[in-house]
Amino acid sequence: MSSITSWTIPGAGGEPIIGDCHLPHGRPKGVVLIAHGFKGYKDYGMFPRIARAMAEAGFIAHRFNFSHSGMTNEIATFARPDLFEQDTWSRQVHDFLAVIDAVGDGVIDGRGLPYVMFGHSRGGVAALLTAGRFADDETMVQPAGLITAAAPSSCLGMSGDQAEQVMREGFVISPSSRTGQQLRIGRAFIAEQREDPAGHDLPSLVAKIRCPILIVHGETDPTVPVGCAHEIAGAAQDGHTLVIDGADHVFNVPNPLPDDAPGSPQLARMLDAMAAFAAKCCG
Repeated sequence: MSSITSWTIPGAGGEPIIGDCHLPHGRPKGVVLIAHGFKGYKDYGMFPRIARAMAEAGFIAHRFNFSHSGMTNEIATFARPDLFEQDTWSRQVHDFLAVIDAVGDGVIDGRGLPYVMFGHSRGGVAALLTAGRFADDETMVQPAGLITAAAPSSCLGMSGDQAEQVMREGFVISPSSRTGQQLRIGRAFIAEQREDPAGHDLPSLVAKIRCPILIVHGETDPTVPVGCAHEIAGAAQDGHTLVIDGADHVFNVPNPLPDDAPGSPQLARMLDAMAAFAAKCCG
């Protein structure tokens, strides 16, 4: 079992990004940054298992909550629904950059090592946006690789009518089946995309990314169509698609997943592919 330590750094708007670091035994090969998706959090279902598997494969693994996810270490509830309502893609990009900088500056473990970005669902979009927007930034240490799992191929994620409702009424309700809370998606989420369409043109931004991208998707994902994986791969300079038979949106992993419980075969296949991909990218 890898050793685990917790950390907190400032994120978008000064709100905290909280994370957990899984350290490997021996000299690390690199760093894997693990981002959750919409209504997710670092302790949800498969994320601790992903971090543990990456540490066992020889990587420092950081799993973290986006600053405006609404989640804290009180995992039974969205303790900050006010922050959830204010979340935007640029806030998530800011957070990813903050974690990358924290590694590079030695604030959290992994300084000087190559890193791989991983994002599930909307976390995958945030990873792609971050890498794409800053692909030509010479001041940024570029990722050695990028992995998405069950990621959409666009930023909007709602119908045009819903977007108009958000702009007209200020928010739209997005219930959490897990906690029973009536969460809100706020106007800033739509307004930002309308004000900066180029910064949210996911295919164009993916095309700028120079590192290899592994695009993992479940064949039977009921939330994000598997076609999204092929669209991302089609836009990438160096994209590799892995469609996993029988896998749903969370790769058939329950929440919570006890430490001593076996993972699903679908998750195991993804973890094997991730470890091999990260090792190749960081080698």
